[in-house]
Amino acid sequence: MSIEKINFRGWPNSYKLSNGIVDLVLTSDVGPRVIHYGFTAGPNFFKEFDDMMGGSGESQWMIRGGHRLWKGPEDRHATYALDNGPIEVVPGELSLLAKQPVEPETGLRKSIRLTLAPDSSQVEVLHIIENSSLLPVELAAWTPTVMAPGGVGITGWPPRGTHPEMLEPSNPIIMWAFTDLSDPRWKFTKKYLMLRQDPANPVPQKLGHFNNHTWGAYSLHGGLFLKQYFPDGIPEEHPEFGASFEIFTNADFLELETMGPLTQLRPGDALTHTELWSLHDGVALTAFTDDELDSKLLPLLA
Repeated sequence: MSIEKINFRGWPNSYKLSNGIVDLVLTSDVGPRVIHYGFTAGPNFFKEFDDMMGGSGESQWMIRGGHRLWKGPEDRHATYALDNGPIEVVPGELSLLAKQPVEPETGLRKSIRLTLAPDSSQVEVLHIIENSSLLPVELAAWTPTVMAPGGVGITGWPPRGTHPEMLEPSNPIIMWAFTDLSDPRWKFTKKYLMLRQDPANPVPQKLGHFNNHTWGAYSLHGGLFLKQYFPDGIPEEHPEFGASFEIFTNADFLELETMGPLTQLRPGDALTHTELWSLHDGVALTAFTDDELDSKLLPLLA
């Protein structure tokens, strides 16, 4: 296990956390933002916007790529609070803690702690939002992960059943005004939803749903990125018609997003939101059928 300070694509104050199996990189020059996750000496599973690498101090919010922590549900002002300035990074024995200053736009302070397993690719990603303002705030933790182009995003429905044995609805499926279910990038099976990232197709697409075992995967580089989240509540407690998971794509990237429940944060209070990440090599998906995903992907879920 090693932690070293590096220059990552023009950010001289970046930190690499590695166990010889996978590497993670976050920078203290901006953020908090996890900008790299990949097998050691392998390609980044996360998107990097080349023209935004190494930048800081911009007057507009910059997507940059990688993984970020946002205030949900989406708000044109508060969600896009700037994260273009320096932050504090505190290395631990197996971890990195990235702590942002209080946002002047919102009075919130966001932190991300990465804890890497010593002998596997698994990472615990703890997100923290503190209310440092003088007033209570209602919000949800929203954690978009921006994936590199050319892959396929995958998520799973709650356990399926049969009629008439199961008569109650099992989960919401959430649409946006721009969602087009006839778009050929979508694929639906009995157990799974898939969305292909196509650099030649600029039209945005997005769907959301709720699952007590929320997870999203991304098939790329002959391997698989997996993020998992376990909601404590029910769909009615989550924003955006009950979403615990959302998937989005355009011509540049695909996002896997989890969202926590709406929470009333009093001044001085904080909320937490935890994801589990893992990378899996040699998981070649070709058919994207229930049988293939049951055999290759399901065994990887916690």
